[in-house]
Amino acid sequence: MKLRVAVLLSGSGTTLQNILDQGAAGTLDAEVVCVISSRSSAYGLERAAQQGIPTKTVTARDFPDVAARGEAIWDFVRGHHVDLVVLAGYMSLITVPKDFENRIINVHPALIPAFSGQGMYGHHVHEAVVQYGAKISGATVHFVDDAYDHGPIIMQESIPVQDDDTADSLAERIQALERKLYPKAIQMIAEGRVRVEGRRVHIR
Repeated sequence: MKLRVAVLLSGSGTTLQNILDQGAAGTLDAEVVCVISSRSSAYGLERAAQQGIPTKTVTARDFPDVAARGEAIWDFVRGHHVDLVVLAGYMSLITVPKDFENRIINVHPALIPAFSGQGMYGHHVHEAVVQYGAKISGATVHFVDDAYDHGPIIMQESIPVQDDDTADSLAERIQALERKLYPKAIQMIAEGRVRVEGRRVHIR
């Protein structure tokens, strides 16, 4: 049985495409069964539609608060009997209901807890790393809780920051790392190899 995955996105859907491609190639035991976007113009919705995957748009302006928006998201997710929720460039804070604790994951383009938290996303992260003069950066796959970049860490991998790196050049290498690391974490979860105890994640 393949892991039933919901993907939450806000943009072009390159992470979604990576998951779909690896699933089609037989290297990932996961099936994307629904996609939710925080923006109606997100190209990720088109990628999903091309594959016949059900989609839903849940924008902030359509709901009075985060809780109401979360209720719409989780009703849709539960309706598709999802095992794991994968955040793929999803740019809105979500509430984590009890039945999805340690069942939502995210990839962050730095080594948490460094260069993480509210406002630290996308290009902002790489700009901060270069400006700070850090010698290493990387990517972190972690479970999601109700705070930004705070849940238990599943996997991390580092790369050196070169002396001549710009935010763009660093971003390119870290995005390549994310494309490798994220499906690897999903596959380990699909194989039942991941166990959470408090803040510690054990992988067998």
